[in-house]
Amino acid sequence: MTLAPASPPVARLQGVTLRYKKNTALNDVTLDIPAGCMVGLIGPDGVGKSSLLALVAGARAVQLGRVEVLGGDMARRLHRQAVCPNIAFMPQGLGKNLYPTLSVEENLQFFARLFGHDVSERRRRIDGLTRSTGLHPFLARPVGKLSGGMKQKLGLCCALIHDPDLLILDEPTTGVDPLARAQFWELITRIRGQHPGMSVVVATAYMEEAQRFDWLVAMDDGRVLDTGTPTELLARTGHSTLESAFIAMLPEEKRRGHQRVEIVPLTLDDQAEVAIEARDLTMRFGDFVAVDHVSFRIQRGEIFGFIGSNGCGKSTTMKMLTGLLPASEGQAWLFGKLVDSRDMATRSRVGYMSQSFSLYGELTVQQNLALHARLFHVPDADLLSRVAESLARFGLREVQDALPEQLPLGMRQRLSLAVATVHKPELLILDEPTSGVDPIARDNFWRLMIELARRDKVTIFISTHFMNEAERCDRISLMHAGQVLESASPAQIMAKRGAATLEDAFIGYLKDADGDAVDDTTGAPLSTETPAVVPAPDPVGAALGQTPAKGLAARLRRSLARIYSYQWRESLELQRDPVRGALALLGSLLLMFVMGYGISMDVGNLRFAVLDRDQTTLSRDYTLNLAGSRYFVERPPITDYAELDRRMRSGELSLALEIPPGFARDVARGQSVQIGAWIDGAMPQRAETVIGYAQGMHQQWYAQQVRDQTGITPSSLISVETRYRYNPDVRSLPAMVPAVIPLLLLMLPAMLTALAVVREKELGSIINLYVTPVTRTEFLIGKQLPYLMLAMFNYGLMCLAAVTVFGVPMTGSFATLTLAALIFSVCSTGMGLLASTVTRSQIAAMFFAMVGTMLPAVQFAGLINPVSSLEGSGRWIGEIYPASHMLTISRGVFSKALGFADLQASFWPMLVAVPVIMGLAIVLLKKQEA
Repeated sequence: MTLAPASPPVARLQGVTLRYKKNTALNDVTLDIPAGCMVGLIGPDGVGKSSLLALVAGARAVQLGRVEVLGGDMARRLHRQAVCPNIAFMPQGLGKNLYPTLSVEENLQFFARLFGHDVSERRRRIDGLTRSTGLHPFLARPVGKLSGGMKQKLGLCCALIHDPDLLILDEPTTGVDPLARAQFWELITRIRGQHPGMSVVVATAYMEEAQRFDWLVAMDDGRVLDTGTPTELLARTGHSTLESAFIAMLPEEKRRGHQRVEIVPLTLDDQAEVAIEARDLTMRFGDFVAVDHVSFRIQRGEIFGFIGSNGCGKSTTMKMLTGLLPASEGQAWLFGKLVDSRDMATRSRVGYMSQSFSLYGELTVQQNLALHARLFHVPDADLLSRVAESLARFGLREVQDALPEQLPLGMRQRLSLAVATVHKPELLILDEPTSGVDPIARDNFWRLMIELARRDKVTIFISTHFMNEAERCDRISLMHAGQVLESASPAQIMAKRGAATLEDAFIGYLKDADGDAVDDTTGAPLSTETPAVVPAPDPVGAALGQTPAKGLAARLRRSLARIYSYQWRESLELQRDPVRGALALLGSLLLMFVMGYGISMDVGNLRFAVLDRDQTTLSRDYTLNLAGSRYFVERPPITDYAELDRRMRSGELSLALEIPPGFARDVARGQSVQIGAWIDGAMPQRAETVIGYAQGMHQQWYAQQVRDQTGITPSSLISVETRYRYNPDVRSLPAMVPAVIPLLLLMLPAMLTALAVVREKELGSIINLYVTPVTRTEFLIGKQLPYLMLAMFNYGLMCLAAVTVFGVPMTGSFATLTLAALIFSVCSTGMGLLASTVTRSQIAAMFFAMVGTMLPAVQFAGLINPVSSLEGSGRWIGEIYPASHMLTISRGVFSKALGFADLQASFWPMLVAVPVIMGLAIVLLKKQEA
């Protein structure tokens, strides 16, 4: 393609610098990205490709410099809002912008609604895009059950649902098989043919893939190394491949000492010792077959490659071979012995390097090596020399005191390999060890592996999805959908298929496995028709993918449509999450029973015993007076002080009485008598009640004795008769149940809503907020509505249980209580949203929501002690906290027969709290990543 240099660039970066804490992602980048062509950003992980694309898409805030996209400054919020409908961003990671519990159809419907398409337009676009990608037969399939290639195609469909002018793809084919990769780029080519003016910017780690792009940007360490067409870059560097050309573009200090990897051929002998043998190895997870009857043999000293896409079963097979996973079926042998997780002697002969970095970040390089040497029982006498040998062999001596997180990616991979070999294993299992590292680091890594295999006769079993790495293996197995398609040397596989490259051979095997011209792992016929899409809109004027209606009413309709889209999607996810669904529907009732019956202020059935040193009729009469009360239960008598102490310590007795010798004689003579009362004071409030009960019973007994002896009833000048209103029996249940309802309306909706935003942060789908027209307010209200409806449903259940199960009558206005519950539920779900916006993990959000709601509610809202009795800051918190006023309304309606006119003063603080809480949540939620 010939670029038109006179046309304005689709994006322009001038002096752009981006930092993540101490790390610099982009360092003074100045770049013009040409319009109307396919631009590729090439380089390993961590060089700044994703950061640059996020800035161009508007997903990340500009820190330093200027970023212009589609003719305007991306630092200006109004420009981002205007061009957002004309930019599509597909983030890095398989289906990262998708929702796994939603089906293909539901994901597409969600994105189409966000961009304002009506019913008929949504149907037309969804059918056209899914037919062109081969996804139409799978509209009802959940995204979580799609293959990697299908997820990438669906992600592309979601990005293209609104006809963007600029399509940004961040490593869209990483981890998918070669056939799915080829089909993906064929689809992009067809779409570009339909939209000649569309600009496509792609980041990729595959150099052979970059060869098809119109214009390339080579990046390293946050800087641009060079730009130009693939032909121009090859000509400037004098190399025949982009990978070698990229190495030539790197700074001299990185290229110094680099040599091409030379592999000494290995002579395979059928009589050689077998290091690994698998026979019909199978692994099932429920109904899903991850590995399906896999068989192979690997000889000692061989470099054996496992080639396939993410999710094809490579890692699962490796875990079965190391004993980390028990096989569902089949057998595997290591060095002639059956794999057994309990056989530590055989496992100590194996070194394993997992796909993700799994060493201890708080330990230095040297400490990690020493720890793993001890774990594999390296003798103490050899420990220091073994660690020093590993540091020298893997080039880690200069960084031996550094923490792993301070090391570049390539050096971290060398550290992982050093740790895996510190105990000198005979078999090394490496799970995608070079993923994301630069070509020089990858070559250095391979030189170390070749030295281990050829010099030390270490058998190496390595998985990868880089074809140029697979060609370096002695033999490879091509794996797909849990099955091995072929096992042979790379040259034999290419010769057998008559293919020019190993990738072409692999694609041929994939087509044979799935049927010619099918969609990756699904068996769906691959459509060759051109996507049915409408002409591209004007660059900025067609917000929402179509000519927008003018005026406030039209903007309000689009806003409500976006709110409904998020509310609809959140409701679907909630329905399909059994844990959250059960907690939302049944959690409030369960906790209401626990708290209603469990939190009781009633003090009854108090166990007491008597140490009676008088043993007279009168002393027994005194004891019977206490035992006859409904508050006390008599236990066997106490014999001495030691027994009294033992029974009080054990908690058997709440009250112990000591009647002194001569009790009856002294009472008859009218002398003063002292009775000892020992009370369990572990719970002060309960102890105070016990004292009151005991004194009351004592006064009653004393009055009876005076009356029996003198015939005179003792009386005072003033008699106080106590009458309790609203709860005449002074029982805890009628007091606690009206208080528990507001407490649960606060806690559970807040906890459930707290997961709403932070789950999207963890899954990565928060990117849809950053790059779609939805506003922060629309996003939060849409997330809040399902939980608000659930809160009101639970409120109805709790009111019903209060009246029917607990027997607490509602004497006041149900409508007043319902209105208060609605306002209060908005507050509680708003608190959950607030917790979710300021945290980055679900655990932190749950903790924040729990502490932020329950602690003030219990301490300051009047649950136990009236707000009016509090002082200082506690009183101030109690006055402004919404739960205080909801408790007043709930108790007033249930117990005091109050209505709105009586309780309206308690409504105003809650109404004021709604915009305050929601406003804070909206302000603290970022529309761009900082």
